[in-house]
Parts: sequence; C-alpha cells; structure tokens
Amino acid sequence: MTRFAAPIAEQIWDMKYRLKDANGTALDISVEDSWRRVARALAQTENDPAAWEDRFFDALADFRFLPAGRILAGAGTGRAVTLFNCFVMGTIPDSMSGIFDMLKEAALTMQQGGGIGYDFSTIRPRGAAVHGVAADASGPLSFMDVWDAMCRTIMSAGSRRGAMMATMRCDHPDIEDFITAKQDAARLRMFNLSVLVTDAFMEAVKADGPWELTFAGKVYHTLPARDLWNRIMRATYDYAEPGVIFIDRINRLNNLSWCETIAATNPCGEQPLPPYGACLLGSVNLARLVAAPFTPAARLDLDALEELVHVAVRMMDNVVDASRFPLPQQAEEARLKRRIGLGVTGLADALMMLGLRYGADDAVAQTEAWMKAIAEAAVRASVALAREKGPFPLFDAEKFLASGMMQKLDPDLRAQIAEHGIRNSHLTSVAPTGTISLYAGNVSSGIEPVFAHSYTRKVLQKDGSRTEEEVVDFAVRMWRETHGDTPLPEHFVDAQVLEPIDHLRMQAAAQAWVDSSISKTINCPEDIPFESFQDIYLQAWEMGCKGCTTYRPNAVTGSVLSVSETSDKTPEADSGAETVYLTEPLDRPAALEGATYKLKWPGSEHAIYITVNDIVEGDKRRPFEVFINSKNMEHYAWTVALTRMISAVFRRGGDVSFVVEELKAVFDPRGGAWMTGRYIPSILAAIGGVIERHMISIGFIAGEGLGLKTDPRALAEPAAAEIPEVAPETTERPRGPACPNCGAYAMRMVEGCMTCADCGHSKCG
Repeated sequence: MTRFAAPIAEQIWDMKYRLKDANGTALDISVEDSWRRVARALAQTENDPAAWEDRFFDALADFRFLPAGRILAGAGTGRAVTLFNCFVMGTIPDSMSGIFDMLKEAALTMQQGGGIGYDFSTIRPRGAAVHGVAADASGPLSFMDVWDAMCRTIMSAGSRRGAMMATMRCDHPDIEDFITAKQDAARLRMFNLSVLVTDAFMEAVKADGPWELTFAGKVYHTLPARDLWNRIMRATYDYAEPGVIFIDRINRLNNLSWCETIAATNPCGEQPLPPYGACLLGSVNLARLVAAPFTPAARLDLDALEELVHVAVRMMDNVVDASRFPLPQQAEEARLKRRIGLGVTGLADALMMLGLRYGADDAVAQTEAWMKAIAEAAVRASVALAREKGPFPLFDAEKFLASGMMQKLDPDLRAQIAEHGIRNSHLTSVAPTGTISLYAGNVSSGIEPVFAHSYTRKVLQKDGSRTEEEVVDFAVRMWRETHGDTPLPEHFVDAQVLEPIDHLRMQAAAQAWVDSSISKTINCPEDIPFESFQDIYLQAWEMGCKGCTTYRPNAVTGSVLSVSETSDKTPEADSGAETVYLTEPLDRPAALEGATYKLKWPGSEHAIYITVNDIVEGDKRRPFEVFINSKNMEHYAWTVALTRMISAVFRRGGDVSFVVEELKAVFDPRGGAWMTGRYIPSILAAIGGVIERHMISIGFIAGEGLGLKTDPRALAEPAAAEIPEVAPETTERPRGPACPNCGAYAMRMVEGCMTCADCGHSKCG
C-alpha cells in the first residue's frame, strides 16, 4: 500500500523531498521516513523531543500539514542549507561599493537555497550625477542586470534554481523603464517584477491628476498618473508583468508597523518583509479535513483544524531555531521577531466537497470564516508558546496590540496577548503551493481555484516507450471513487470558466484574516478586452488586497494548456508536447548519428570541437549527447563538466532546447568577442549557438529561440559529415516556454510562479 494518492505525488517526493546520498541512493526508503526525519529534526529544540516528534509526525501523516519545500527537503539532513524559502535582503545603498556588497550577500543567500527580494528604488536614476567621478549614473535597471546574471550562475541548494523579486516605487524616475524591462525577452528572466504602489498614487489615478517622479527630493519628471497606471496595466496585459504591491496598506496593517518599514516582498509576494526578513512557510491541507464530503452533512472538522494549527505553529516556530541562515543579519532578524507564515492549500477542493462554487457568495463567506478560524487558532497557539518559552524578543504589548491585525481580534484573545505575550510577530500567509500540492495528491493549490479537473500526462520510459497517465484533481478523484461516471456537479468549476471578480472576491476574503499577504494569480481569458482587464488592479486595491498578479495567455506569455473542443472544456496538455517527462534516463544505443562542429574563439590558440549525437524516436530525431573537446588544457575541466551536464539533460528527454537559451545568455565578465559582425558575450554563448544550429538542422526546433538573437550559423563551420536535411514538423510548436525540468509545454502561472503541471517544477517553489 502507498500513502500517495497519485503517481505524480510519489514522483514529486522522489525528485524533490526524498533524502538521497551523493550517489543518488535513497536514504528515505518511504515517505514515512521523510516525515520521521522532519519530525525528529524539528523536535530537537523541545524539552521532550520524543513526545513532540510523534505529534509532529502525526501532523505530517496523510499530508495534513505541509511544511514548505525547503523544510521537507532539508530538515534532518545535516546539510548546510537554510530551511527558509525566501528572504528580503538589506536596503541597497546608493553607492558602488554598497551595491556590490549587497550583490555578494544575495549570492551567499541563493547558494543555500533561498530566493530573494530587493527594492531597487534606493538607487539613483539613470542620468543622475555621480559626484566625484564626473559621470552619470547608469540607473537601477543596469544593476538589476548584474543581479540577473549572478542568479543564472548560482544553482540554489537541491533542485531549485534561485528566484528573485525586484520592486520599485511608483514615484521613482526610472519606473517607466522598470515597467517595460521584461518586454525584452532576454532580459531579467530570473526576476519577478512588482511596482510599489502608494495610496497617493491610486488617489491620483482616480482623480486623473498629475504624478511626480522624484529621487532625493528632486523632481525629474511629471506625468498624468492615469498614463503611468495604464502603462502598468498594458504591460501586464501583454506580458504578465509587472504585478503591483499596495505598499502603504502593507505598512499600515503590519503587526510591527511601529518598529519596521517594508519595501519589498519575497519572490512570490506572499511575505512582505523588512530588510533581512526571512520567509518561513507551511500550509494546512483543508482538503484532508473535510468530513462526509459531497453529502448534505459535509463540513470542515474545526476541532481537527484547531489541533493541527496548534501543532503546525509549534513546528514552524522550532524551524527558527533549527535552521541555518546564510547571513548573520537574517538569523538575528528571525530571532528577534520569530515571524512565521502558516497558510492553506486545498481550499477550492474543500469548497467543492461542501457543494460550494468558487467565487460565489457562500464560498466567499465560508473562506473568510475558515481563514478567521485558522488565524485565531494560530494566535492561541502562539500565546501558549509564549507562556511556555517566552514572547518574541521585540514584543511590546501596548504597541503590538495597537497595530495590524491585532486590532481586530476578539477581546479575550487581546487580553491573553496582553497578559502572556505572543511567540510570533506574524502568523499567517498564503504561499504558492504548486509543488507541495502535487505532492499531497494534486490538491488545489493555496487559495487558487482548481486549474484543470484532469489532464493527460505522457511519460517517456527508459526503454523509449511512452505511457499515458491521467492526473486528476484530488476532489474530482474522490467524486469519481464514490459516484463513478456520474457527471460532475455544476459547482465543480475550474479556472477556465471563472471571471476575474471571482478571484478577487476570494483573495479579499482570505486577506481579511491573513496578517502577511497572499500569493495569488488571477488567470484571465486570452480574449478579455483590455478595457475590462485594466480595472482589475484598481478593484483589488478597493477591495482591500495587498497586491495583485494576473496572467493572460497570449502569443507572448504562452498558452499553457489548451482546451479540447470535443470535451466539456477540460484543459489537456497541448498536442505538441509529445515528450513531457522521463522517469529515468534513456539507454544509449550502440551506435548514434551526429555531427562535429569546429568553433574558433577569437584570441584562443586552439579550436573547440563540439560533437552532437542524436537518437531517433519513431520518425523524430532529437539530441542525445554532446562531446566538447579542445587541445587547450585550460579548457579541460569546464568542457568535461559541460559535456556531462548537457548530456545528462539531453538523456532525460522532453524539450531540451532551454539548454541553448541558458548557454546563450551567459556573459563573461572579462568580455566577449565579435564574430562575423556580431557580439557574442562568452565562449559558452558561442557553444550554445552551435548546439542551436544543430537542433534547427535536425528539425528539433523550428528556428532561433529567445536569447541573443544571433545567427548560430555564423558561429561554427562543419568539421565532419554534414547532417542530413530533416524538414521541420508541420504542426505548430506550442507557444510559451517549455518546462526546464521535464520539457513539457505545461508551464502555468500559479500564485505568482510559473509552475509545471506535469512534474511540479517551479521557478520559485
């Protein structure tokens, strides 16, 4: 018997959370071993570790409490990784030395697996005078490019590549460039962008008034506020970025408004944090707490919820003491405030089990009631911990109770806080749970609606054969088990049929009892008129949200899942995604066809020879392995490493063209080279161009992709037999980026993160 509700859940556990040694041998034999490892590690700070280990294990069992991925993957491993998912870094000084000190801190944080958020509003605008050196400033966007390059080169701990959030105030002189920065498809790809929107700006937008762009007291430019607002909305409509953060509301409602100022969030936006603040996340799985689902007696077990929240708060509080921190400033910030972010997942599934339609009045009311119950239970748990272990060190009863969400608590809870203190300054947050929701059996993620009731996932096996696997939403699967082929009730809605207002109402209802913030994406139909779209963020502000993110599929952002016209509008994977996931690498045939290319890098004495061998699957040819050779011994180590890494990726299958994109984006800080009239930023970028040429010639890709927009044919000349001409496929290549982990065209925006519906890979989770 297996604890996993679906094959994909077990695969997620094996890939991301299962403890393995350096050779890949599993040390966690079962998921129970993983639960036990985490429970034991977090119980070590207790006076009675054995007793609390068992209670923590029970909370983890059956996926009822889901700690964030860094905790599941890192707790109890003995490895030098942080258990905190993300950080907001220190305030960036407006000086060259200060900026690069901050860059170093960011690199050290990402090295241990932490995503980071930064406010770039503190850097003087482009063209401003730099006194003492007779020069003009290059502006914050130029330094964001440096951060972006750094992030590309550092692989975060485990299987997660670093994610970053960049914010900029709506009154910064470079805000217009910030809004459009990612419209260059090769720029700032490691960043999410959000504009820090003030109440004054929103009032100016509503009044159609002027808006001044200022820095250090100097007005650089004045423009109509509505023009700037429309630029934000048009960019979001066409490119899905930037999002907006209502920064004045965040600071006004902050539980610690009296001792900290917030100017940035973690990469997904659910944790507004002060400088060096840490993001500690976990989620209660509401779908596992529903009694008598799909019956008139269906209800959420509030007693079980209360008990689970109490244990979860204690576990998360212990993480503060059990975790490593990349920087001492982060450790001190976490110790002084003991901030945690307990959230939910499976909300939409739980609502369906109770017969409620996502976004309807009764579902909105039920959501707010559940979030209030969780918030109050968390406060009671934190007060109990304060009685036992002491309140957070900066606790000041009078100031704390007069701030943030504390003002709306019932009098009895306020009295308990006044008497005993509280262990944690912040308690609730709704995180993106894309990966852990798959791990928990494909429950609906966070407070999002169900994205798709089911879809078919094609899995490439080790022998080259393909199998099909249906991935079904948790609640839908439960319905099928009890009702057979009976059609789904009308309240079983998914994201394809919901209006933006349905999303907003649910987000606002949840936000009422969340003292941090919420990661949520409003998925909009492709054909929504701009006139309807442009009011979404304004409605979010008026409804009390702390931020807003939207995603409208189109030719630029990508069409993530297609809807079959012959079905009942259930999304399915795009027909172009024939190879989506590989459980194990393919076996190597005895003989392969390929070609060798000669690359002569300017200034280098010896040429580099690049061999790309292909494998044929059915009637299609795809790259299988790469060999990179040079007589220059200075190249030996990195060419061997690159050979092994690229070949390992190619043998995993899927759309591996992302390898080209990544290579072509690498720049050498010592400088690149001009080749046939084009600037190539590094020798690695040149190698990427060669591999891209090969992919085009065999029909694996239709043409040049994103990146440097260079002509790869100018980079190398054939050195061996020419590759036979293979006509590109006539079917249109699916729009949008493929998943960098499994190759499926199943990336979708979930709670601010691009997340793969097939393998669970997430850029920031």
